[in-house]
Amino acid sequence: MYSFLTTGTWPDYELIDSGNFEKLERFGQHILARPEPQAIWDPHLPAAEWGRAHAAFTREKGSQERGQWKIKPGTPEQWLINYDQNGLKLRFRLGMSSFKHVGLFPEQDPNWQFIYQQTKLRQAAVPRVLNLFAYTGAATLAARAAGADVTHLDSVKQVNFWARDNMEASGIDGVRWLVEDAMKYVKREVKRGSKYQGLILDPPAYGRGPNGEKWQLEDELNELMKLCHQLLDPQDHFFLINLYSLGFSALILDNLATEIFPKTHTIREIGEIYLHDQGQRKLPLGTFCRFAT
Repeated sequence: MYSFLTTGTWPDYELIDSGNFEKLERFGQHILARPEPQAIWDPHLPAAEWGRAHAAFTREKGSQERGQWKIKPGTPEQWLINYDQNGLKLRFRLGMSSFKHVGLFPEQDPNWQFIYQQTKLRQAAVPRVLNLFAYTGAATLAARAAGADVTHLDSVKQVNFWARDNMEASGIDGVRWLVEDAMKYVKREVKRGSKYQGLILDPPAYGRGPNGEKWQLEDELNELMKLCHQLLDPQDHFFLINLYSLGFSALILDNLATEIFPKTHTIREIGEIYLHDQGQRKLPLGTFCRFAT
């Protein structure tokens, strides 16, 4: 079934407006304006409302990601926000990076809820969960908060430090941190015969491992998902993959999942994730596939 997921009511986050290839968001008390390539329509709000932003990101000439923030006086470069939904309580440190990101993807709220609930439903006394391309760890913390033994893997050491900060701010401990190349690690785990009750993937379109290993989504994803199939506990598991790569439709994930994984799951969803702004426009922010026994 093709599904559309969006975040629930969240006091510390709001997509205020979108348009002209930008989005206007509120994180806690701070309003940010930053690029969004899929917001091709006109903004709903007048320019004066966009001028309320405490910080705005401008791309460098010739770059799709890198740029600079223009920050109004008195606006902190780092701050904390709270997340409290359906029993899952987390706290995140946000910061303005040179790649327009702030350390959190709020549209992933429904997937955090899926991870939290599905981890609690596992038959294993202490479910093992592997989070690949784990970034600043919101999904990691959702699984750990539900009682999982979690391995958090990302190729960037500084990102793992950020994830640790989020763990400590959330009053959680016990996560296993790895600075590793995802493909290399998964291949070793398959050889070791390791099994997991939960697998989470959020791979980028392009990236580098800690030793310069090349990651290209369209070249590597098929093999990685085949390896993940071998790592899943056959009788007791959940699986989640999220993609934010223009040109990668949910139908691609549907084809891969159909070919690689059996169709015996009690839950199987494939579709798009979006956020809605005050003008009720739906801003697409990725495709996903998730299933569980």
